[in-house]
Amino acid sequence: MTSRSRIPSYRKHKPSGRAVVTLNGRDIYLGPHGAEVSKAEYDRVVREWLINNRQLPAHPGGGSISVAELMNSYWAWVQTHYVKEGKPTGEQGAIKAALRPVLKLYGHVDVTEFGPQALITCREAMVERGWCRKTVNKHVGRVKRMFAWGTERELVTGSVYHALLAVKGLRRGRTAAKESLAVLPVTKEHMEAAILHVSAQVAAMIRLQWATGMRPGEVVLMRSCDIDRADDETWTYKPMRHKTEHHGHARLVPLGPLSRSIIEPFLDRPDEAFLFDPREAEEARNARRRMQRATPMRPMDRRRKRKTNPKRAARDRYGVDSYRRAVERACQQADVPKWTPHRLRHSAATRIERVAGGLLPDS
Repeated sequence: MTSRSRIPSYRKHKPSGRAVVTLNGRDIYLGPHGAEVSKAEYDRVVREWLINNRQLPAHPGGGSISVAELMNSYWAWVQTHYVKEGKPTGEQGAIKAALRPVLKLYGHVDVTEFGPQALITCREAMVERGWCRKTVNKHVGRVKRMFAWGTERELVTGSVYHALLAVKGLRRGRTAAKESLAVLPVTKEHMEAAILHVSAQVAAMIRLQWATGMRPGEVVLMRSCDIDRADDETWTYKPMRHKTEHHGHARLVPLGPLSRSIIEPFLDRPDEAFLFDPREAEEARNARRRMQRATPMRPMDRRRKRKTNPKRAARDRYGVDSYRRAVERACQQADVPKWTPHRLRHSAATRIERVAGGLLPDS
């Protein structure tokens, strides 16, 4: 099997005496073998091929690849572009979902045959799948971005992409696509009921989100070194990562007296350590279980040791998903309507808006 890092070689085509390189199973003739001009052409062709994720660009006349081939090249790029900390971002899954109807309906056709009507047909297929209007519009935008990417790399002619721009998004009340449900804030009663069934770490994260309106992905990443405590009145938290960092936006979260009182019990650790450690929550849970044992622990249980290399090692911080699952379990145990940490951000925004409008006291 050919290594992924291997570069196709500069070779001599004996029958013609020309230099040749084989890319994607196709022979590219470069000029007289050994001549500087053919070596320069080899460098150019291979460089262009590598930049294009090891795919040959389309011929200037267009029409040399199918929609499925465009999709394969684009997906190779997506897997390297939409990555954070070596892991795929959620956009990868969204792109895969958006392209699935396109592949099914038009994967076999030439890219030049994929026009506005084809995109509208794919859009209707998305509606038939039961996707809401906003999701359909976002997915149609992702299909357009694939063709924009192909145009930039000369896999698609510019006229194809510009024609697709004529397809507008679905408008509210003018389509059969259903509307998405509004994200409602969490009531304080439901929040307090769930807090009774979570660890101290998760309870602190919930209260901190309620007070500040920060995102779940920001609260799980809190470290002492990311908190500026120069001001005695208000500290400032600068997340190590946040949702809009790739746009060059800065993110600063002010931490007032209430927020400070929530995190102060978790500041007795190294600066680089995460404030909310699930391992501590697990240790506290096990300690409670030992205290609540109805029968004494057997000697063999006392001698039992933890596995040196468990299949799933405990993490030093909560993930967004593990945090959400903890909240959802707590809602079920408290017998209150299920809510997620993301809705706490809406709760904070609603409360701040009412305080600013004088509808609620500032408390």
